Amino acid sequence: MTHTAIPDQKDGGATILEIGQQPDAWREVAGRLTEGVEQSDAFLRDLLARPDLRIILTGAGSSAFAGEIAAPVLRRHLHRRVEPIATTDIVASPLDHLEAETPTLLVSFARSGNSPESLATTALADQLVDHVWHLVLTCDRDGKLGRAHLGRPDSLVVYMPERTNDSGFAMTSSLTSMLLSCLLLLGPARAEDVEALAGAAEHVVGLQSDIRALAQTKKQRFVYLGSGPLQGLARESALKLLELTAGEVVTYFDSPLGFRHGPKSVLDTDTLAVVYLSTDPYTRRYDLDIIAELRGQLGPDAVRVVSTEPIPDDLGRSVVLPGLAGLPDALVALPYLVFGQYLALFTSLDYGKTPDNPFPSGEVSRVVRGVTIYPMNGDR
Repeated sequence: MTHTAIPDQKDGGATILEIGQQPDAWREVAGRLTEGVEQSDAFLRDLLARPDLRIILTGAGSSAFAGEIAAPVLRRHLHRRVEPIATTDIVASPLDHLEAETPTLLVSFARSGNSPESLATTALADQLVDHVWHLVLTCDRDGKLGRAHLGRPDSLVVYMPERTNDSGFAMTSSLTSMLLSCLLLLGPARAEDVEALAGAAEHVVGLQSDIRALAQTKKQRFVYLGSGPLQGLARESALKLLELTAGEVVTYFDSPLGFRHGPKSVLDTDTLAVVYLSTDPYTRRYDLDIIAELRGQLGPDAVRVVSTEPIPDDLGRSVVLPGLAGLPDALVALPYLVFGQYLALFTSLDYGKTPDNPFPSGEVSRVVRGVTIYPMNGDR
């Protein structure tokens, strides 16, 4: 299939390059972690053996959603408490989320490591938790969070490949590289899985013309649905589209079962629904039910299914990613996400936006500004 021409830099050239580089970036991530396995094992082995260990996956915005995708599979894999809690929630009400007497591994996802909440969250954990360790996943070697934890005996800083420190407004290769690193370090992902994920993502890269054609329908509302880890993916996809269109389109996310309980009211004749199909046979039944329902209400052209295997012909159009059989949802979320990134990019372009900088007047910034961090005073 012929690829869509790359937009020039002012339109979104950086973003489209950063989306397309992900398969190779993932291979590089896996290679780096293999080379550094002794250091990571030395830090994590005894820590993960603790039966009382609590793991918090934290970040802000897209980085927080990475934790939502990873948490369910890590919980099952490690048989430990694994909770995704955004830095914005921890900073606003730390005593609601941090437990003084519970040994805690705080896993921080941070593209730059310069967001005020990222720095404040690790500082609050140090202040309020008796025994805390830090795993910092970041893309910027000059970022404040990485530098603050580098060399500390209670911290492991893992840097992503330099090219994943996205220069575009939206997190694309930075997000997926940090998520993959987390799943390789703490989860069920194996080095050999990365090639399958990269191959599936390369398949999506080859579908750019089809995704561009879908974006050219210029729908006014986009709904993303996914179950379990894929609900975090749906949330990230909705945010990506909202960001890159500068809020001009309405986006919504939910689980297939939750969507019927009121949120389905968002549907109208100008809606595109995207359903990320689970690989779990039990969960998949609920996904297929909502697909049939949406197809009946919106028509087959207004429903897109992203799946690892074909769906029944009467359920509408699907994007089938090959080579992912047997992988859990948290892993297939990586190439699924590439589809969502392209749909956001091309929709942004067709709405006349500039994806590399959709807010040229600075109303929303790449690294959050204007946040005042207040000290915790008194006893905890």
